[in-house]
Formats: sequence, C-alpha cells, structure tokens
Amino acid sequence: MNFTERRVTPEINEALSDRPVVLLNGARQTGKSTLAEHISGREKREFFTMDDFTILSAVKSDPKGFIEGLNGPVSIDEVQRAPEFLLAIKAAVDKERTPGRFLLTGSANVMSLPRIADSLAGRIEIITLRPFSAGEITGSEEQFIDRLFSTEPFVLKGKKIDRESLFETILTGGYPEVRTLRSESRRMAWFKSYITTLLQRDVQDLSKIEGLSEIPRLLSIVASRSASLLNMSETAREIGLSHMTLKRYIALLEAVFLIRMLPAWFGNIGKRLIKSPKVFLNDTGLLGYLLGINTKNLLAAYDKTGPVIENFVMQELDKQKSWSRTQTNLFYYRTAGNKEIDFILETPDGRIAGIEVKAGFTVKPDAFKGLKDLEASAGDRFHRGVVLYFGDKIVPFGKKLHALPINALWE
Repeated sequence: MNFTERRVTPEINEALSDRPVVLLNGARQTGKSTLAEHISGREKREFFTMDDFTILSAVKSDPKGFIEGLNGPVSIDEVQRAPEFLLAIKAAVDKERTPGRFLLTGSANVMSLPRIADSLAGRIEIITLRPFSAGEITGSEEQFIDRLFSTEPFVLKGKKIDRESLFETILTGGYPEVRTLRSESRRMAWFKSYITTLLQRDVQDLSKIEGLSEIPRLLSIVASRSASLLNMSETAREIGLSHMTLKRYIALLEAVFLIRMLPAWFGNIGKRLIKSPKVFLNDTGLLGYLLGINTKNLLAAYDKTGPVIENFVMQELDKQKSWSRTQTNLFYYRTAGNKEIDFILETPDGRIAGIEVKAGFTVKPDAFKGLKDLEASAGDRFHRGVVLYFGDKIVPFGKKLHALPINALWE
C-alpha cells in the first residue's frame, strides 16, 4: 500500500492542469490530507489546514483578506469547517482564473449546500477519495469495468481465492490507518473512536445541532440493513423520529460519506420497477464493526455473508468508476415481479452490464434469471452479464453471460 500515490492521483493532476479549483472530498481518514500534502510538496504549493485553529479563525474572520494574502497556488485542508470560505474562493477565481490555483480537501460534502454548489458551478472539479480499494491493497491495476464493457473475453491470471483471507481483508476494510493495526481489538477501538469524532465534528459542523443522539443508533440500523431497501417509515418508527427528521439524518450520513444510497435503474424497458434506493456502508471494516462480526463468525453467519460481500462489491465498483476509462453510472435493478440484479452499470451511450454477487463456490443456472430477463428486455443495449462467486473458473452461461471468480474485480 502506498499512502501518497493513489489510483485517483492522475485524475487530480489532470484536473489541476486546467481547473482553477479542485476539491478532493471523501470520508474522514481516507488519506485526503496525506495525498494533498504530498501533491503540495511536489508542486511547491503552500499547505494550510483548517484543523489549525489559528488558520480557521483567520479564514472565518476575513476570508477575502486571507485569500488576498496568499502567494501562488495553495492547498487548503478540511474546508467543510468554513463552507462560507468557498464563496470567497468563487470571487477570487472570477478575478483570476489560474489553473490549479486552489486544491481543497473536505470530509463533508459542502457541495450539497445549494448556495455553495451554485456559486462554484463551472469553476470546480470534484474528486472523491474513498478508502483503499482491493487493488490498492494488493498492488493490482484494477480494470474490471473497462474489461466488462470491452468485447474481449475475460482472462484471470491471479491465484485461486482463499475465502478466509478475503473475509479478513473485507472486515479489516480500506481506511489507511486501520490497515496498519495488527489486532482485531485495536481495529475495533479505532472504529469506535472514528464514529465518535466524526459525529462530534463533521456532522455537527453541517447540522449546527448539538447532540444528535439518535445518529449512532440509526447508523447501527442502517448497517443491519446494508445492501437492502431502507424502509423510511419503519426505520423512523423504530428510532422514534419523524419521517422528515429521519430523511435529514440520512442526508447528513450521506454528506459525511458514511453511507451510500444506490438508486434503482429504470431504463424505460416497459416493466413495473421498484424505484426506492438501496443503502450501503462506505467501508466493510466499518460495517463489520457495527454488526459486531469478525472473520470467524462471518464464515459461519450465512445470513450476514451475502449482504457483506454485496456491500464490498458495491464499494469496489464505486471506487473503480472514478478512474476507469469507461464512464459509467451505478444502479441496482428490481422489477415488481421480484426479478433482481444486484448492480447495473450504464454508459453514457446507453449500454448496460449487470452484475450478480453470490457467496458460494458454485453457480447454478437460476443465478442468471435476472440477467437473462434484463438481456431479453434491453436487447442490443445489454452488453454483458456476470455472476461473481467464490470459485476459481471463468464459466460461460451464454454468449454474453459468465460466472467469474470474485477476484476478477481487482486482478
């Protein structure tokens, strides 16, 4: 693992070459500050962090004056602590639109604030840094999405997957600091402290509400329902919140990148489709902590295995989307008749590929029911369908349908 060279680094460098403002955002502790400092040192740009109270005070008291006192391109860390600063950046950029002038990092999605988003439209490029991908951990160059949409046959050069080792990797997760901790107990202590810090700082910075005592319980409930539809009315009743308050809390968890709401795909194919989003956690290490499971009991807990593996695959697809040459959007698919596909990737020209996830060592033909239904409905738009499983063979189930070992995702 390289803490300073990440798969999104070329994308950041390219954005800095022609955009005046580049925002590197993502969950706290994914390595944004480390990466921004590395880029700053290489480019001789000054680095400021708003975790420094003096800098935060200067920015909040006179954002325009702070910018006028800068000399050359700068990196500014943790801008979510003073979102109003982005309005001053907008004014500065309108006067001097120098490429690469501002490299910003943020642990909360300040662009979800309408006034901020509107003011920086056309001036900013946003790049999300997520926890380490499986390929970043193993040193592999992930090209799964590009291969999925190519016309070339799948080829797998890696070794047979060791299920126990994979589960250990999945439940450790991809946060850089967690990857350095040797014991399960230290990792659990890290996640406990992480959630506490995040709720006390980033969530409160966004919400301006003290306490938010229901958020930890909500996060645990979301974890228990990961990779499934989140019934808002039922969840609100369980926690004792109004429907509107729950929606606001869910939006806060999304804004600090703790959860991901995956939309349904409904590509006008003439069927009654389920359109509610599915909910996922941003990291399977965090998911394992919230569920209270480790590798040993995950191997035995069949009811948990499927959702955890599905959450892992969603994360890997989300990460790879940001650097793949093939541009795609990610969805899930379910008809009112319960035909379902775990993930749909769609290109801008309308081609689609379906991905099913199975936690077993064998694949039966009925695993392709949803994919075959989609292939028949979508016609020429359907490019390929795969079932990811724990076996070690690439097995064709049709011209466009294949069972693939799960490590095809990153090898």
